Amino acid sequence: MLEVLRHRTFRRLFTAQIVALVGTGLLTVALGLLAYDLAGSNAGAVLGTALAIKMVAYVAVAPIISAVTDRVPRRALLVSADAVRALIALTLPFVDQTWQIYVLIFLLQAASATFTPAFQSVIPSVLVKEEDYTRALSLSRLAYDLESLLSPILAAALLTVISYHSLFLGTVVGFTASGVLVVRTVLPRLGAADRIVPLLRRITLGGRVMLASPVLRGLLVLNVVVAAATGLVVVNTVVYVRDLLGGSNTGVALALGFYGGGSMLVALCVPRLLTQVSNRRLMLTGSVLVPIGLAAASLMLFIAPPRGIGWAMLAVVWVALGAGTSMINTPSARLLRDGSTPDNRGAVFTAQFSLSHACFLLTYPVAGWLGATTSQFTAAAALTVLATLAAVVAARAWPVTTAPTAEAVPVGR
Repeated sequence: MLEVLRHRTFRRLFTAQIVALVGTGLLTVALGLLAYDLAGSNAGAVLGTALAIKMVAYVAVAPIISAVTDRVPRRALLVSADAVRALIALTLPFVDQTWQIYVLIFLLQAASATFTPAFQSVIPSVLVKEEDYTRALSLSRLAYDLESLLSPILAAALLTVISYHSLFLGTVVGFTASGVLVVRTVLPRLGAADRIVPLLRRITLGGRVMLASPVLRGLLVLNVVVAAATGLVVVNTVVYVRDLLGGSNTGVALALGFYGGGSMLVALCVPRLLTQVSNRRLMLTGSVLVPIGLAAASLMLFIAPPRGIGWAMLAVVWVALGAGTSMINTPSARLLRDGSTPDNRGAVFTAQFSLSHACFLLTYPVAGWLGATTSQFTAAAALTVLATLAAVVAARAWPVTTAPTAEAVPVGR
């Protein structure tokens, strides 16, 4: 897998991704502490609102920015996004009102919604060989999983010697270093949309390309499967560990580690697996594993096992959910690359970024609000049904014999 790092351009881009992820991880911890300073016991509401703002920015802003900046060179766009994120992180230590957090988070996430799809869409033009691109996707998945595990540990270590306000400076350093690495990298030029075409047509181009392809329609539905598992884990892990198992905050971190470990295990195996099975088989296998894991979580809540058995069940289920989501997420960019052309690739990757995050606007409330107002069993059961239906629809939408080739969708159609 590490052989792909011999490619100089990708090595710099991947390093930029790593340092930006570390900066984001430090920001997450610092933001939580800042919210507690400003809101006290209402910090959860502040962070919940910030999370909703993040999703709105990802869903609504990303396609617009992609269309407006379609003629901007990718390197300039990536560096500009990093610069904006660094400047916003630099202002966060001076915040003294919750509304200021909301405004700055929206701007920060709008910049991230610019950076991430543009970054993802340029990699296929850098790594043209199938095996190199697959290895790059696995490395990228590992980077995301390792960041979620290691950034809180790094933040905890730093907080023993500095205040949480200084963590924002670490975020600034991360985004700045990412920008410096990108500016020193020569990137291939991507095709630009025809400006004669109305803006609304350019904004919806990526979505129209995806809807025109049976393979990418299947991917759109698989996003719901991923969101169902992620919603349960992100929103309710703390409830399961603290209330059901009587665990501590350390136990919550350990449970999240099980989920990340399952994801990393699959990411390590994907390059080899995809030499033996198709994208479709691997991803649909993940779409079967996720509902099984969610059903097991529902069963665990229903029977309320003793603490030791409960921990064993939680570990197995969370590893399975992490593995299932990684089976879907890791190869997904291969479908986007094969289902797009250099002229519309940026729009297609942006559409996937936006629409996949739109699924969280459904599953997060189901996991959180339904669990709080009815029961955790009801929430888990509802997510199980949702993931199962999505898996069935995806399997029917994605024909066995259809190759994921780019669809000819005119920008102005």
